[in-house]
Amino acid sequence: MKKTIKQLAIIGPTASGKSDLAIKVALKINAYILSIDSLSIYKEIDIVSAKPSKEELESVEHFGINVLYPDEYFSVDIFLNLYKEVLEKCKKDSKNLVIVGGTSFYLKSLIQGLSEIPRITKKVSQNVKEELINLQECYRLLSDLDPIHMKNIDKNDSYRIEKALLIYRASTLSPTEWFKLNPPKPIIKNLDIFNIDVDRDLLRERISLRTNKMLDLGLIDEVCHLEQKYTRLPHSMRSIGIVEVLEYLDGLVDKAEMLQNISIHTGQLAKRQQTFNKTQFPNIINAPLEELEELILKMFT
Repeated sequence: MKKTIKQLAIIGPTASGKSDLAIKVALKINAYILSIDSLSIYKEIDIVSAKPSKEELESVEHFGINVLYPDEYFSVDIFLNLYKEVLEKCKKDSKNLVIVGGTSFYLKSLIQGLSEIPRITKKVSQNVKEELINLQECYRLLSDLDPIHMKNIDKNDSYRIEKALLIYRASTLSPTEWFKLNPPKPIIKNLDIFNIDVDRDLLRERISLRTNKMLDLGLIDEVCHLEQKYTRLPHSMRSIGIVEVLEYLDGLVDKAEMLQNISIHTGQLAKRQQTFNKTQFPNIINAPLEELEELILKMFT
C-alpha cells in the first residue's frame, strides 16, 4: 500500500523567516521542500534572492531553486509542471512535501489550477513558429481577434503571444472562448496553509538587517556579474535589489541611498504580500513565527 503524501504550505512576507522554518519542519516530518519564489528559481541570482545557503540546501532536498538561467522565461504554468514532477518524486521516495515562499500567486494557481490548452500538432506548431517571425503582425492579429485576452499582453511578450496563437490555430477559437469552454481545474486540494504573522516594525528591522547582510555577502559584485553576462533586458533584471544596485552603478545614488531604497522597496513588497495572503486564502492559519513550528508539528505528526 502506497504511503499517503502529506502536503503543507508556509507563506509570509519577505524576510519573515519562511525558509528557516520550512527546513526545520521538513527535517522533522521527512519532507522535501518546493520553493515558490519567483527569483530563487534562477541560477546565479543568489544574494539578491536571499536563497538558502549551500549547507541548508544540502540538509533538505529543495526543488524550484536554481532551475533556470536569468535570461530564460518563467511563468506559472512552468511552475505547475514542476510541482507535478516533485509530487511524483515525493510518492516514489515516500516523502512529504513542504511548499514555501513569498510568491503566493503560484500557490493560488496550484489551488485554482490552469485551463488546459488544445492538442498542438507538429504541423500547427511549425506553422505558428513561421508566423512568429513577424511578431508584431501576430500581435495585431490576436488583438483584433480577442482584445479582452490581449489587453494585458505586451506587444513584445513573445512567449504569451505564441501561447495565444497556438490556442487559436489549434482550436479555431479565440483564447477567451477557449478558456470559457475549458475552465481551470484545481491541481491540489485540501492544502493546509500556514502564514507567518509578523509585526511590521519587526519586519522593517529584519528587512534592514537582511539588506545590509546582502551588501556584506557581495551584492554589488553579483549584480555586476549578472549585468555583464545577461545585460539589463531579462525580466529577472528588473527585480528589487538589482534595479537599485544598477542605479548606484550608474551614479544616480550613493551607497547609503541604494541600501535605503532596497529596504523601502522590499518593505512595500512585504506589505503587498501580507495583503495578498490574507485576502486570497480563506482558510489560512495565521500565527507568529515562534508558534508556527509547534502548531505545524502537532497537525502533521
